[in-house]
Amino acid sequence: MRKLGLIGGMSWVSTRMYYERINRIIQRHGRGEGRPMASAPMLIESLDFCELYGLREEGDWKRASGVLVESAKRLEGAGAEGLIIGANSMHKLYDDVAGAVDIPILHIAETVGQAMQDVGCKNAALIGTRNVMTESFYRQRLVAHGVDLLPPNMDNVELLDRIIYEQLMVGKVTRDAERAIRTIITNKQQEGAKAIVLACTELDLVVDVDANILPVFDSTRIHCEAAAKWVLGGKTESKNFGLT
Repeated sequence: MRKLGLIGGMSWVSTRMYYERINRIIQRHGRGEGRPMASAPMLIESLDFCELYGLREEGDWKRASGVLVESAKRLEGAGAEGLIIGANSMHKLYDDVAGAVDIPILHIAETVGQAMQDVGCKNAALIGTRNVMTESFYRQRLVAHGVDLLPPNMDNVELLDRIIYEQLMVGKVTRDAERAIRTIITNKQQEGAKAIVLACTELDLVVDVDANILPVFDSTRIHCEAAAKWVLGGKTESKNFGLT
């Protein structure tokens, strides 16, 4: 198996999800091969989220870029053969990080876009943090896979930002948050969305991915599945992971 590096800590909640989900996939695969104790060879650097929280100004993002670049270099130096960034919003810095190392990095939005293309999904609503919902760095990756995205509702943007940063990223799950996001999804269906993209790694804490009024593409689950496939030596359609 290949050794995977994970840049985590954004938040620790999502990093826990990544570690568990990737290893469950590897274990299932190993069980089928008579190796029930199989686990993923991984290197994890969990960053201090205080250094990367609430980035708004260009200078803030430049500083954050330096933090992620140095993390990627350390993981590469420690023997990682490929990397993932365990957060949707920090993929705004993907090009900076990818350009600083010689090993491939699996882009989360590329894996989501490919999954949607594979099943012929061409219309969806994107929900996540402010920069994911409103900026182009994430949306354009999905559009490139033939997905038409509904425009963001700014009231939803503010509400989701508060729920994600003030609750989910510290491991807090409330009924109010579950109801609020259920209402958002219902409204998106009424606006014409045919699917939902959960573009925040913690959102499935309050969204039932498998029992919803619309098909849900969970970025965390999809990213983990693609990463596990790579660990196992399989090919992925994602061009940025060097396996075409």
